[in-house]
Amino acid sequence: MPVRIEHAVENTTPAANQAAKRMFIKSYGCQMNVYDGLRMAELLTPLGYELQDAADGADLVILNTCHIREKADDKMFSDIGRFRKTAADNAIIAVGGCTGQALGAKLMQQAPAVSIVFGPQTYHRLPEFIEKVETGRTQRAAGHKNAPIRVSDTDFPELEKFDKLPQANSYGPSAFLTIQEGCDKFCTYCVVPYTRGAEISRPVNHILEEAQEMAENGTRELVLLGQNVNAYHGEDVDGNEVTLAKLLDKLAEIEGIARLRFVTSHPQNTTQDLMEAFRDNPKLMPFFHLPVQAGSNKILQAMNRSHTAEEYLAILDKVREYCPDIAMSGDFIVGFPGETEEDYQQTLAIAHASKYVYAYSFAYSPRPGTPAADMPNQVPEDIKKERLAGLQAVLDNSQEEFNKTFEGKTIEVLVEEMGGKIDQLRGRSPHNVAVNFTTGLTSEKLNRRLIGDILKVKITEAGAKSLMGELIS
Repeated sequence: MPVRIEHAVENTTPAANQAAKRMFIKSYGCQMNVYDGLRMAELLTPLGYELQDAADGADLVILNTCHIREKADDKMFSDIGRFRKTAADNAIIAVGGCTGQALGAKLMQQAPAVSIVFGPQTYHRLPEFIEKVETGRTQRAAGHKNAPIRVSDTDFPELEKFDKLPQANSYGPSAFLTIQEGCDKFCTYCVVPYTRGAEISRPVNHILEEAQEMAENGTRELVLLGQNVNAYHGEDVDGNEVTLAKLLDKLAEIEGIARLRFVTSHPQNTTQDLMEAFRDNPKLMPFFHLPVQAGSNKILQAMNRSHTAEEYLAILDKVREYCPDIAMSGDFIVGFPGETEEDYQQTLAIAHASKYVYAYSFAYSPRPGTPAADMPNQVPEDIKKERLAGLQAVLDNSQEEFNKTFEGKTIEVLVEEMGGKIDQLRGRSPHNVAVNFTTGLTSEKLNRRLIGDILKVKITEAGAKSLMGELIS
């Protein structure tokens, strides 16, 4: 469920009594990368680094990368060259995330400007990596020609990084919270099991402690993250295994937290108690992102998705029995190896049948090291492009139809930020639809005070991607 493809983390205050060094962090891809980027910034601020929203003049540039599609890799290499020209002369350029994990030290051969390469499980060691590079540079300047000035670390130390990260303090009204990482499903197109590792779940008490800190810092909505988040099975303080549904119950007890969401899920782990949670947990929002990827059983089998199209639709029907008001979204891949026109038409059929409020769709991109990359009958790029456009038209129409059902209705909106005008604010509905609305207040100061509040908004117009409305006084 890729969103916020490019993300610069918000500014924080540098440590007192230390000369500020400038850093820039760019995160690509999924929500978990956004979360990781925030934690990197918090980790480095005590070392005297001050965050800025561009690479210009930066002493440290971190590219927090995505490896899901080839275009993401191409963008990263392009950015390395671009940022090297605009950053400080002696800037340290570091590449982390899934591309760092996948390529390791080989990345430095392709991009000599890079001094540090690390994976998603080792970014807690960034201060150590930076110190090694700086020490090596100093030693070389003193005449030690063989002093190391580059670092690569792509180990999988499981949950160690969460134990080493500082207290979170820079979250907004809606904020991400990682509870699970890695995946054991091994879909044939996906690099996640190789870049994020096996499924691991954070202990319940660690999650509750971080959530409490977030609530105390103004977070109203928690978005729980995991590559396969509904496979969560962390232990509580007594050693008992806790499901995602039970964790949601515990999080709902935290004062100040008004809304709960989670992404991204797998059909195979859509358990009975999770479906019941949509009915029984009043803080769990009526929105469920459940990727299907294709509508053809032949293609689903080739993808190793572990479910059929019929089984997937049956899950949606059952979830809707427990929560008739729920909004569903999904993911699709078109042009998978061996996909025929008939297979594609079956994908269009499931897109119609699912009645998504929105969905993410992509043309298949072969990733080195995955089984699908070596499959025969690769689909030509022009056909992929044509099929993607056809699918997206169906999904866009479904989204617009859903949005129009809210015209004239009053809904609750969690205010997340200022809008494009002084009297305009932006937020999200319970169904995760973006809402822009006017307040009638001409003071920017008064409008800013509403950020973090949940307000009643009357919807006056439905757009293709968002809703427009006005505050109910």
